[in-house]
Amino acid sequence: MNMLAIETSCDETSASVVANGSEVMSIIISSQVKIHAEFFGVVPELASRAHIENINPVICRALNDAGIDFVDFAQKIDAVAFTAGPGLAGALLVGAVAAKSLACVYKKPLIPVNHLEGHLYSSLIENKSVKPPFLGVIISGGHTELVTVKSFGKYRILGRTRDDAAGEAFDKAAKMLGLSYPGGPVIDKMAEDGNSQTIRFTRPYLKGSWDFSFSGIKTALLNYLKANPVKNKRHLSDICASFRQAVAETLCFKSFEAAERFDLKQIVLGGGVSANSLIRKLFLEAGRKNKIKVFIPSLIYSTDNAAMIGCAAYFKQKKCGLKYSDVQLKPNPSLSFENW
Repeated sequence: MNMLAIETSCDETSASVVANGSEVMSIIISSQVKIHAEFFGVVPELASRAHIENINPVICRALNDAGIDFVDFAQKIDAVAFTAGPGLAGALLVGAVAAKSLACVYKKPLIPVNHLEGHLYSSLIENKSVKPPFLGVIISGGHTELVTVKSFGKYRILGRTRDDAAGEAFDKAAKMLGLSYPGGPVIDKMAEDGNSQTIRFTRPYLKGSWDFSFSGIKTALLNYLKANPVKNKRHLSDICASFRQAVAETLCFKSFEAAERFDLKQIVLGGGVSANSLIRKLFLEAGRKNKIKVFIPSLIYSTDNAAMIGCAAYFKQKKCGLKYSDVQLKPNPSLSFENW
């Protein structure tokens, strides 16, 4: 099955042609980082406008890269998938309208996909051997969640962030440190030259709960900077390394504790923060130590992208078929995990 997938949940406009859920025939991602950098965060109205400008060229490029044009679209594309939520209302609407228009014109089935499910299944694009049950760890700018995947489409949410998501914590930390946006990549880079043992920031393990809380680490950084202003580049690198270590250790500890508690032998990461080099390293090391297989998507599939939407849509249509209600086909900014 050849799927045209569209992703516009936040500040990336992406389209991809995916065959059978794992063969990525093309993937185009148009980032809006430069637009939002001066505001140190995504401005919804600006994001929506950029999606409107980018959506048609991105779809055309994705089709062209896959050797498809609008003449043979009906013969080569079997279904159209799109991100139905969660995300920014205006951004989601742009992708939904584009997907529905194509599905209507070419009389193709339309498959709505939860953005978080996309991240959850992103590692499966390159690892066909992954089968449930497994523990999903979704870590992004807006989400930090632990999810047990009992079978494709059957989930149990173990824990969420109670305040800041992991990516949000990195962004706010970068702003405090006078660094650029997005904060995760720049802190990751600066940390490589620093000593992670310089400062012992708090680790909010929240014993007795699978939830996360990163506001305490952020506050600890703020208090440290008030008492110890940044002296030089070396000091800045040490702060970044210590902050990154605290976030990474918290994520890793909670995830492996949950995997042990529920006797899960596979951990699957997804989301933009899974691109962090230390997080990848700690999870892989802990996996070897605890004899748990850890799967992490390549960098291109870690951030928001349409290929992961095509992957999730493939598994969804295999189980549910290709008929969805009008309610399901409407974008929903607060869409939650639902079993199917």
